[in-house]
Amino acid sequence: MRPLEVDEPTVVGPYRLLGRLGSGGMGRVYLGRSSGGRTVAVKIVHPHFALDEEFRARFRREVDAARRVGGAWTAPVLDADPEARVPWVATAYAAGPSLTAAVADGGPLPAHSVRALGAGLGEALAAVHELGLVHRDVKPSNVLLTLDGPLLIDFGIARATDGTASLTSTGVSVGSPGYMSPEQILGKGVTGAADVFSLGTVLAYAATGEPPFPGDSSAALLYKVVHEEPRLGALDGELRDLVAACLAKDPAARPAPGEVARRLAPEGAAHLVTGGWLPGPLVERVSRSAVRLLNLEAVESASGPAGFSRPSVGGAEAGGEPRMPGAFGPPPVMPTPPVMPTPTVVPEPRDGSGGVGVGGSGGGGGVPSSGRLSLSVAATSTRDTGGGRGRRLSCTVALGVAGALAAVTVGSVFVFDLLPGTGGESPPGGSDTATQSPSAPRAVPGRYVGTWEGQAVAVEGNLPLGTFRLTVREAAVGERLGTLRHTDIFGGTCDDVLTLRKVTATQVVAGAVGAEGNRDVCNPAPHTVRLTPVGDDLRYESDSEDSGRPKARLSKAE
Repeated sequence: MRPLEVDEPTVVGPYRLLGRLGSGGMGRVYLGRSSGGRTVAVKIVHPHFALDEEFRARFRREVDAARRVGGAWTAPVLDADPEARVPWVATAYAAGPSLTAAVADGGPLPAHSVRALGAGLGEALAAVHELGLVHRDVKPSNVLLTLDGPLLIDFGIARATDGTASLTSTGVSVGSPGYMSPEQILGKGVTGAADVFSLGTVLAYAATGEPPFPGDSSAALLYKVVHEEPRLGALDGELRDLVAACLAKDPAARPAPGEVARRLAPEGAAHLVTGGWLPGPLVERVSRSAVRLLNLEAVESASGPAGFSRPSVGGAEAGGEPRMPGAFGPPPVMPTPPVMPTPTVVPEPRDGSGGVGVGGSGGGGGVPSSGRLSLSVAATSTRDTGGGRGRRLSCTVALGVAGALAAVTVGSVFVFDLLPGTGGESPPGGSDTATQSPSAPRAVPGRYVGTWEGQAVAVEGNLPLGTFRLTVREAAVGERLGTLRHTDIFGGTCDDVLTLRKVTATQVVAGAVGAEGNRDVCNPAPHTVRLTPVGDDLRYESDSEDSGRPKARLSKAE
């Protein structure tokens, strides 16, 4: 989660926004909290979409469909205002990555995880179909992996099975190439069997790490779905037979979603989930996400509520005129941090610069480790020898909170670039070489280190490229800086390996080249990449002419 920027809302409806969870082509998702203390995910569409009546119709349908579903294995809608100047919807907050992100980072899921995934989604689709709805966009990015089980989200193009009106213009397909059913592509009648086909593609992706119908263009993907057999890779046994049945070209030959769930989990999906369904690394990742959320709560409890200069939504302007519902409001005005108790140790500034060291090693003093939440995760994945419950996971999350640093944690993000060695100030003499502490063994400031993600474009912003996921680690000049994974809009991936060339006061410069094992369509040519901080994000720029000089604004994911 990233802090709110100056041009982002701070309140939407009855919810106070705490930070940005992510963004996409249609809008942004924020972490919010109700007046009663419930944590929610608030989805706000990009303002320019609010002027599109067709989009508003789709958004209303998403809200209506999701409200009707609201069962197990789906994220329930709690509140919404589709008629606001900037439409929004609030759902229960789910701590967990999408299936797309989980597979991209950690590879295919183990068989017992795939079985629990399929059983949960099968039960969710059965509930959807009982209401006379068809989801129509079941795909990896619409599946969240939580400790409590999988969640199916985004009912934006769901429609009643007995309806005939389309939300799209004539000749425009609704769905995602590579995950759509043949009948969707051919414009034939769409029933619940279309969701079962999409479920088969999702399970194949989860089990093999690759979509069952790979292709380099939308046309190729659509052709393969209609005319070719799926590639199921290492899938074998009962799971392979079930996935193949879901991917039958004839809708009548596919099993019902309830049958899929029963074949994967005869005692119910909850039985598999309760026995532990995620592999250890994913358990740790989800747990760390929960800790970050609790860190935020600890900051709030110590610092008190943030003040606002005026209501952001549903309130009145200074002149007394009512504000339109859903309008973006001003940035938060943070209160003055409380005075620290006398015993608290405050690090001394280094070199007279006034910078404040926050934890960590080095830096001439620090804050005791008890000043932040600490995480200890023990995640094991072992086969249960009794009861046929598949694998069991034990996850122990130890959380310790002390108040010494909590009161100033929020403020630390604003002074981070002033810390010595972070590149926040130009070095003396105007040199473009990064200034480092004499004891620092690496050249990359901590500001850049981590995993970053965002939507990419090329050809001066006219060509959407899909998602860039950049991992940056500490490195010296000439060493490997990290990797960039490009996931295109059809689910295909290309990886670049980045090598550090130079660190200046304002940016990091790296050489990039296609990784070994990339697909033939990936660009292997060397190119130069520049990473520049923009607020709390990173701006990625490549000089690759063959790729259209890609650009992306990346938010920190981990």
